[in-house]
Amino acid sequence: MRYHTCMRPNIGVSLTCLLLLLALPAAAGFAAEQVTADDFKAVGLAALKEGTKSIDFTLADLSGKKVSLSSLKGKVVFLNFWATWCPPCRGEMPSMERLYQKLKDKGLVILAVDLQENAKSVQKFVNEHKLTFTVLLDSDGRVGATYGARSIPTSYIVGRGGEALGGTVGGREWDTPEMIAFFTRLLEAK
Repeated sequence: MRYHTCMRPNIGVSLTCLLLLLALPAAAGFAAEQVTADDFKAVGLAALKEGTKSIDFTLADLSGKKVSLSSLKGKVVFLNFWATWCPPCRGEMPSMERLYQKLKDKGLVILAVDLQENAKSVQKFVNEHKLTFTVLLDSDGRVGATYGARSIPTSYIVGRGGEALGGTVGGREWDTPEMIAFFTRLLEAK
């Protein structure tokens, strides 16, 4: 399976990026007891070392409401960095919406962090594609840089305790039967 990415101009790779992207794969006794590092690998995601903490941030959504990652503790969060000009980002958004519609009632939260675009352009894209998950604006690109989102889309899965469980770089279909089963297991794990 081939995944496509877009390179973001003028964004350096941060030390945090190296920490998150080069973390060793988790052992078989992964934090979410019912989901293992092998389960991540089976759906094309990299499992991060157990205990890898996500980095808190606060950004405004399209209505101006402030949303912080830490306020979602207790939920499974799909954190996606993207931009409207990026073809692979645009391509995966419909499948993210379908995944969200299937699993939002089971507690899945999607935070789609747009990188360095104006709210009007992002709102137009969201309206055209009828996206209902939360879209945040990283107008200066600092959060994206902190998370190492040099190539986009870049996605992370954040566990109920705020730990970064895994991630990937590149666009993909998020609503395949395998992905839905994977996210369902994550949501059912205690």
